[in-house]
Amino acid sequence: MLQNLWQNHSTGVIFCAILIVVIPFLVYYLRIAQREHPKGLIAAALSNMGERFGYYIMNAILLLFLVSKFGLPDGTAGLIYSVFYFGIYILSLVGGIIADKTQNYNRTIQWGLIIMAIGYVALAIPLFSKVDGLIVNGNGAWWGILIFTCLALLCIAFGNGLFKGNLQALVGKMYDNFEAEEAKKGPEALARAKDKRDSGFQIFYVFINIGGVIAPFVAPVLRKWLLAKNNFVYNADMPALCHQYLADGQLTDKFTETMANSVVDPALVTNFTQFSSDYIEIYNKGIHFAFIASMIAMIISLCIFFKNRKGFPQPAKKVAAQSAGYTAEEKAKMAKEIKQRMAALFAVLGIAVFFWLSFHQNSQSLSVFARDFVDSEKIAPEIWQAMNPLYVIILTPIVMGIFAALARKGKPVSTPRKIAIGMGIAGLTYLFLLILSIMNNWPSGTEFRAMNAAQMAAAGLAKAAPWVMVVTYFFLTVAELFISPLGLSFVSKVAPRHMVGLCQGLWLGATAIGNLFIFVGPIMYNAWDIWICWGVFLAICLVSMCVMYGMVKWLEKVTS
Repeated sequence: MLQNLWQNHSTGVIFCAILIVVIPFLVYYLRIAQREHPKGLIAAALSNMGERFGYYIMNAILLLFLVSKFGLPDGTAGLIYSVFYFGIYILSLVGGIIADKTQNYNRTIQWGLIIMAIGYVALAIPLFSKVDGLIVNGNGAWWGILIFTCLALLCIAFGNGLFKGNLQALVGKMYDNFEAEEAKKGPEALARAKDKRDSGFQIFYVFINIGGVIAPFVAPVLRKWLLAKNNFVYNADMPALCHQYLADGQLTDKFTETMANSVVDPALVTNFTQFSSDYIEIYNKGIHFAFIASMIAMIISLCIFFKNRKGFPQPAKKVAAQSAGYTAEEKAKMAKEIKQRMAALFAVLGIAVFFWLSFHQNSQSLSVFARDFVDSEKIAPEIWQAMNPLYVIILTPIVMGIFAALARKGKPVSTPRKIAIGMGIAGLTYLFLLILSIMNNWPSGTEFRAMNAAQMAAAGLAKAAPWVMVVTYFFLTVAELFISPLGLSFVSKVAPRHMVGLCQGLWLGATAIGNLFIFVGPIMYNAWDIWICWGVFLAICLVSMCVMYGMVKWLEKVTS
């Protein structure tokens, strides 16, 4: 009975199991936030959770969607994705400047949510380029639809730029106010309050990932339902093969073999051109409809933020009062400290560039790896994107507990040292994949996809079992927990008081630079034996770790 349930409803079973695991952790984090942290933290986290739910729907499917709808090569789709990701984070720098200049963080955040919702509405429209009912590539309409899609992505990126960094800046200001209030109670209370900042950002980060753990299921469920309704069966390889057949008209063994597993009754397929066109359209309609859920999530996030906006810090009043209190002499004394703080910030930003280049392969080379080299018969490749946020939710209290225990023993681990450790753990991810790829003698992604079952058997090749992705995302997520939320905390510590929004924008700007180059992952993956691709990312992580360790003492001095 259980085996039958798994075979027919594996996605639903996984989703229910994840919910059972996630709900107790959600209650746990809510209780901690209510008891030990500023009151506005939960409201800000819930608002961010709604926005991240919509964002992670797109994060899980965008690269594979560009390939399956437009027939783009992995490298070209990866380049579009990289530029989009770059836009999201570099526009956060613009959003920070706007908020700092207008001194209206709340309105900037609200407009960001509205603009993102508009972008998701545009992506939800199922536009296809057709001639006589058949999907076609390369004509004017096809290019027009691709450009329309890219403009929708630009809209989402700009809205995210207005939203993301400024909400993080508000959370940082909550802890500024929290520490100021606790300082009135004495030095010990102030020390306890300062210790809460790292864990507060980790809790904030967990809520981001609660939205992320649910989101990857939306598109696969809708897609599978639409395919079944039209007598098709989900197959991750079929869209690319359909595009190839429509382009050259050649009927390969790989096409016929895969097609036989992609329809309820293969005997009913008499026109391969019509089949290819219909399969591409139905396959991608489910993805288009998933963007409606993203739009709804933006609206919910906007409502949560709007309802609680009066409880958030008011940067306009606070910064204006501080600026008015500075004398010329005080500003001169502050100049040296500001210079040191900004130097420390840029040093960490340099390391962050290489972390995000390696980490965001989860939406690039790791996504196509899950599609090509991992058995996807029961679990769609997009579903693996849920592993990262699920691990964040489960592992965050463990990581927080370890750091807290070390602090109680008088051996606290500084934020810069945690970041260095995180780079080493990220390297373990690619070391694992490198060893696995060598042991399995896997070729490049391009060579592997071209093989049918008989050719793979003759070469002694096989797809990996799902556990490979479980292990991969475990290492990658632990590394993320040592770097991403603590990086946000580090920025909030070193940022000069009148440059909070700008500095959060700089952190996201460093993320943008890393994301701009993530497209190199699929290019290496398809050009070389894939162990070489993993070896490059392993080297990046190890070098970054060594550089960060070399700066730890200086960074600890600046932030002390």
